[in-house]
Amino acid sequence: MELSTIAKPYAQAIFEIAEQSNSVLGWSDFLAAATVIMADKNTKTFIASPSKSKNQKFDLISALIARMTSKDLSKQESAFINLVLNNDRSSAISSIANAFESTVSNANKSKNFKVISAYELSEDEQQAIVKDLTSKHKTTVSVETEIDVTLKGGVIIKEGDKVIDTSIKAKVDALGVSLSVN
Repeated sequence: MELSTIAKPYAQAIFEIAEQSNSVLGWSDFLAAATVIMADKNTKTFIASPSKSKNQKFDLISALIARMTSKDLSKQESAFINLVLNNDRSSAISSIANAFESTVSNANKSKNFKVISAYELSEDEQQAIVKDLTSKHKTTVSVETEIDVTLKGGVIIKEGDKVIDTSIKAKVDALGVSLSVN
């Protein structure tokens, strides 16, 4: 099952809890910290270790997140970490965080896009993309940029699990598939 599919129900539940307790920003910080910690190679090794109990894993992850956020975890945050570990979903934390941020943006009537290009975009190019996306979606738009030199040219625009790929690499790959079929 794809991580974004797994992440959506978790993100929606967290969003509902965050809205009820007026703690959207706190959950956003918590999920950002959890993403960094769960992406660490040593943490992954520790979580995957069959010799470590679920309690040891929970205690370590909770302590690391508490240290990184400089606050004690709430009951809901602790319960979330416990749920993720018990369901073996630690690899989905990044997707859960992204889905949560997307849900927050949708609730705020704004959209977040990730733009991946072969080179660093100029300020004018970024503004043109923001203007086009704002016009198309008729809402406030924010853009996060990333560089991937393997694209050769063009851009990939992502919003949640939607992808628009206008990169030269995608066009070359599609041409290769087309030629191999014929």
